[in-house]
Amino acid sequence: MKLSQFRYDLPKESIELTPAKQRDECRLMVVHRKDGNIEHKMFKDIINYFDEGDLFVMNDTKVFPARLMGTKEKTNARIEVFLLREINPNTRLWDILVEPARKIRIGNKLYFGENNELVAEVIDNTTSRGRTLRFLFDGTNEEFHKVLKSLGTTPLPTDILQLRPLNDEDATRYQTIFAQHEGAVVAPATGFHFTRELLKRMEIKGIDTAYLTLHAGLGNFRPIEVEDLTKHKNDSEEMIITEQTVEKINSAKANKHKICAIGTTTVKALETAATIDGKIKQFDGWTSKFIFPEYNFQVPDAMVCQFNRPLSPMLIMACTFGGYELIMHAYHEALSEGYKFLTYGDAMLII
Repeated sequence: MKLSQFRYDLPKESIELTPAKQRDECRLMVVHRKDGNIEHKMFKDIINYFDEGDLFVMNDTKVFPARLMGTKEKTNARIEVFLLREINPNTRLWDILVEPARKIRIGNKLYFGENNELVAEVIDNTTSRGRTLRFLFDGTNEEFHKVLKSLGTTPLPTDILQLRPLNDEDATRYQTIFAQHEGAVVAPATGFHFTRELLKRMEIKGIDTAYLTLHAGLGNFRPIEVEDLTKHKNDSEEMIITEQTVEKINSAKANKHKICAIGTTTVKALETAATIDGKIKQFDGWTSKFIFPEYNFQVPDAMVCQFNRPLSPMLIMACTFGGYELIMHAYHEALSEGYKFLTYGDAMLII
């Protein structure tokens, strides 16, 4: 299939700009793969589609305040830096994205904070927009990270920031309630819909939970630049699946229980760690997996996702899991029914 087949018109009024007051009271579209039936529910109704022994697998990555606003030496030009990953804690090297990239050269110094609390030097060009920075800081690593976090802001997606400014609520709501391991610059947004009350109701019904970690990166929002999907290369993302999670998933599979993956990052992680017999193995490393038709899924029996942007890897994955024609039809129905799209929007269960 070609990239252009995943295009649809997304009006601005369909983009949700603020999180739901009650996380589990957003809308839920339920898409049945077997018969093509589509139901319209509330998210908290999700437990009605699962039974005792079924397993929800969730991504417990935690977003760190990755967006820094700084100035360039001499010119004082405003520079936006997006921290991607720490290369070496001992040398304080970071891979970053920078805007506007054309104004930055190797050797330039950048200053952050009202009193220039942090200074960084550009030491390498890694891509057309990417750079490697070395932060110049005399204190300990603990002190450095404390300053870095104090200067950084929540990396809310550009889709939303183009329509409204960052607010205080974003710092807490742009996280799942089960976020544990810091490292993501993009939140696993499907997990936003879970509340402690919903998790308790799942526990009472006997629906189990398991957690893995995939530190989602900006590659999820970077445009795919090739029409032939077989030629697209995903950015690498760090992921960890522990032995405890492996045992839970493989046991549920062995006992014929359903595995429901919460979010496309969870699906990506599960399929990265999958074996040919449909089980998963322990994993600690990096994945650049890109899922597109006609991929055969090994692990999840159901998945929950957001209503994602046109031409995005997340939309392509959902269409691969649910079937291209059915999911694209569901998207058009969602638009006509007033569903809200993107990060803070409503959710879709594909079963």
